[in-house]
Amino acid sequence: MEWTIQQLADSAGVTSRTLRHYDEIGLLPPARVGHNGYRFYDADSVARLQRILLLRELGLSLPVIAEVLDRERDEDKALATHLHLLEAERARLDERIRALRHAVDARAAADGSTQMMLEGFNDPYRDEVVARWGDAAFTAANRWWHAKTLAQQREWKHDTDTLVAAWIDTWKAGHTPESHQAQAVAARHVDWLRAIPGTPLHDGDRERSIAMVTGLARMYAEDENYAATYGGPEPAAFVRAALEEYVRRSL
Repeated sequence: MEWTIQQLADSAGVTSRTLRHYDEIGLLPPARVGHNGYRFYDADSVARLQRILLLRELGLSLPVIAEVLDRERDEDKALATHLHLLEAERARLDERIRALRHAVDARAAADGSTQMMLEGFNDPYRDEVVARWGDAAFTAANRWWHAKTLAQQREWKHDTDTLVAAWIDTWKAGHTPESHQAQAVAARHVDWLRAIPGTPLHDGDRERSIAMVTGLARMYAEDENYAATYGGPEPAAFVRAALEEYVRRSL
């Protein structure tokens, strides 16, 4: 099957002038030229044009596109590259859709959710996170956080508050850090940390996971802001002891 330049232009949503320009610079020559000078394009031309237009959408210049296509003489490799680029474009669009959905949700909310949406998961602790686990860990956690809908962010924060409340209730009930009750909450706490991308627990690095949980447990007790989260120095010390016991038993 063949297409005239105007038929191909109409189908692809471009102008015939664009196709003539692509021909002039050697980017998309026609399959053949009729005796009357008309350009005709075949299925291979259509496939090549699709790749050109996709690469243009991704921001590549025409000279760069020419280099990319020239390196891909093998049709199977070209199709695989095309698929990869489409998947990358889909991921980019998904990211934009999530951002727009967040904006719409935040405008509809009247409870301070805009700040929740804009703040990264660990923005207030950036320096500390980067110092302990590296910039990649900070970036991974923030991407994970911003990929959530506003409802999912609220749910996660609710789960966090519930976990803190469980620690306080367990301490108030008089359980010891070694008790079954305290160790059950410690297991929940470690699972909560494991769900966060970029952490050693999420990555399955046992040695660094032990250091992470132990370090956080110490920080909960020694940092007054963290200690206040758990109700003060005594319950924070209880959390520390229970987590350290969990590390000894289960990590």
